[in-house]
Amino acid sequence: MVIICKDIQSVREAIHKKKLENDKPYYEVKVSFVPTMGYLHQGHLSLVSRAKQEGDISVVSIFVNPTQFNANEDLSTYPVDIENDTRLLESVQTDILFLPTPQLMYPNEYSTYVSVDSMDQVLEGKARPGHFRGVATVVSKLLNIVQPHSLLIGQKDAMQCICIRRLVEDLNFNTKVIVCDTVREDNGLAKSSRNSYLSQEEQKQASLINETMNQFKNNTQSFNNRTEFIDALTKEIEKNPLMKVEYISIASQSTGLEINDDIYPPPPLSNLSLAVFFQGEKRKTRLIDVILF
Repeated sequence: MVIICKDIQSVREAIHKKKLENDKPYYEVKVSFVPTMGYLHQGHLSLVSRAKQEGDISVVSIFVNPTQFNANEDLSTYPVDIENDTRLLESVQTDILFLPTPQLMYPNEYSTYVSVDSMDQVLEGKARPGHFRGVATVVSKLLNIVQPHSLLIGQKDAMQCICIRRLVEDLNFNTKVIVCDTVREDNGLAKSSRNSYLSQEEQKQASLINETMNQFKNNTQSFNNRTEFIDALTKEIEKNPLMKVEYISIASQSTGLEINDDIYPPPPLSNLSLAVFFQGEKRKTRLIDVILF
């Protein structure tokens, strides 16, 4: 059974107890950590499975972090199902589940935030002001609470991966950041908690985003420069009247900053990422995806 902890002291005590129970010397026992916002799917479970390979104790947090949402985003309607999440985590033999509340993480008069300034310049940062400050702050707090040897995140959130790597390096956290491949549906749609907002037919249509990205990635030589490539990809995606491109990025995998027009075709391992608003029958959903050149 997964051990459920709802406050900081109890999760620290649970980790301490698990270390004592391990056959290894205490200081050799490794903790692997997967931070999530819940409404778990196979992508999250693949991270937990990898976490169990990387460490001796697997810890998962579920926390819908209010500081990474702005006023126009879907915090109040973000999907939550802790009961099902717990069952899924037990199915992959997770050791500890940490369930903090907003009041626990941001008590009255809370006033300390962490900013990775370079992330304000990436397109995702410009599209979501304050988002990366919220990410950096909550991840810093969770790392301080859990003190893991490794932290595992999915490649789909490419700019969050860059932000967290920068954070860990700059602030000298004794944690290894492991970025795992995006888990996809059979039709190529990146698994996401927000996919629950879409009907089956809408998910099928949304899968065309990744299909189109790959078609263009494999034909970079057909375009004279970065601007021409992005304009053509935007136009192709928006042939579907339900889709509106927020941005398309061709950026450095290490910094998230845009690759200049004079560097084309993009160098290996550059990120091709995007955000698309999909206007479904019930609501407008923001979908993101990333692939590597």
